[in-house]
Amino acid sequence: MNEAPPLTLCRLEALDDPGSRGFTVSDTEGRPRDIFLVRAGDVVRGYLNSCPHTGGPLDWVPDRFLDLRGTHVQCATHDARFRIGDGVCVAGPCAGDRLTPVPVALAEGRVVLLAPPPAEDSR
Repeated sequence: MNEAPPLTLCRLEALDDPGSRGFTVSDTEGRPRDIFLVRAGDVVRGYLNSCPHTGGPLDWVPDRFLDLRGTHVQCATHDARFRIGDGVCVAGPCAGDRLTPVPVALAEGRVVLLAPPPAEDSR
């Protein structure tokens, strides 16, 4: 069986540095799932748009996942803060928990999704 090619999400320059942007993609069961990208320099990470504490979305307005300084992902519901590089919660009610990563990579100036995110009930 042939694997699907990576899905292009955006060009790297479409993400501010630091910056973030949300997307809806198909999960492992073909259902829509919200994810987001966060950029710091030439490093781009992908995560599910779901707080590990509440399960709610993280963005406080569309495509705004970072705190005002651009140093952490911030949950709009309860102000939890997560490290950009590994998604670990460093402040808030879910301290020590982490965001669910989504595999992304840079390819010829594009940010690509390497595999679909997990279905909601497989978290």
